[in-house]
Amino acid sequence: MTPAGPFSSWERSIAIRYLLTRRRNGGVALISLISFSAIALAVAALIITMSIMNGFRTELTSKILGFNGHAFVVGGAMSPEGRDRMVERLRKVPGVVQAIPLIESQSLVQGSSAAAGAIIRGVSPQDLRATKIISSNIKGGSIAGYGRGEDGGETVLVGDKLAESLGIGVGDPISIISPTGDATAFGEAPTRKTYTVGGLFSVGMSEYDQTFIYMPLAQAQLFFGRGQAVDTIEIKLDDPDKAPGLKGELARAAGPGAIVSDWTEKNRAYFGALQVERNVMRFIFLFIVALAAMNIISGLIMLVKNKGRDIAILRTIGAGRGSILRIFFMAGAIIGLLGTLAGLIFGVLFCLNIEAIQAFIEWVTGAQIFNADVYFLAHVPARIDWGEVALVLVWAMGASCLFTLMPAARAARLDPVEALRYE
Repeated sequence: MTPAGPFSSWERSIAIRYLLTRRRNGGVALISLISFSAIALAVAALIITMSIMNGFRTELTSKILGFNGHAFVVGGAMSPEGRDRMVERLRKVPGVVQAIPLIESQSLVQGSSAAAGAIIRGVSPQDLRATKIISSNIKGGSIAGYGRGEDGGETVLVGDKLAESLGIGVGDPISIISPTGDATAFGEAPTRKTYTVGGLFSVGMSEYDQTFIYMPLAQAQLFFGRGQAVDTIEIKLDDPDKAPGLKGELARAAGPGAIVSDWTEKNRAYFGALQVERNVMRFIFLFIVALAAMNIISGLIMLVKNKGRDIAILRTIGAGRGSILRIFFMAGAIIGLLGTLAGLIFGVLFCLNIEAIQAFIEWVTGAQIFNADVYFLAHVPARIDWGEVALVLVWAMGASCLFTLMPAARAARLDPVEALRYE
């Protein structure tokens, strides 16, 4: 009974028959089913968890880097003439998509029913229209009146969650109070001015939607007493990952006295924490997959014990130890393979339909399971990384095969004389 290949047809048929054993060996089938289910659930949980964490990182990165710049220039020639020339030089650097002069300052804002702290960002109308994460996400009103009128226009854009908390809407007045103002005989008096809400934006990240207000640059310079100056020049690239490598070229384009920084420096702790959490979760779930695969050992040990007489007969009619090892190895590997495939299918389908699943659970329970105010995003994100999925599949199959070897080797070492002694 020498096999024609690594696994002969009769070895495969016996391995499959043993897995489908019923009646008095039903306990073995039950343990095989438990092993199959444990591997499937562990693989699915790992795929879902890693996909959600990838989704969080991708969504947060795209929102943060879409809303904010990829590199920042401060200092240098910030007079109107010198600044314009600097912006032109920066825009000519390969990879630069936008170079936006802006003003950013914290203020107190007051609506019809409440007051709150906010960040006022002064941006020119043309630069705001080119910032797609804002101009393409206007949920109420429009940006048509932004930057028009005397003194650069008195129309502002407000984040929709901030407007909701203030009790205001499109066309309503909003009072903005600057923390600094004109000097008087009694000290410095804060500047207060009323603007009109021209539109509401929603970028899908609550940290920004409930904090930021966009004001025309000329009006921001007037309101905050900046004269013709700006606070920084914000640069956006076609690929944010190029930012660290372009700092030298950006510094040369900005000229002497300018200081260039990039988003990796500004958000180092935040993205570092995401990466550490992702690596730790991957390790934990890989360990869980290995533990699930260990269930195969108990099932195969019981199978070997129950099939001792069959093993002895196979040995006496010419089956070698290698054939016995391959039969029981295949039995365990089939459990691991089927469990891994089931987990792959379930995990991928779950990730592809995660928004529908979230909506269904919220509809059934009547509770919001994903609060945007807590998690910063409006829905549970999921991004499948097929490279990681391949790693999960290889790990699950490798663990299944590894834990199958011990009981399979035990079956191969079984002495047929001892096995038939009490039969």
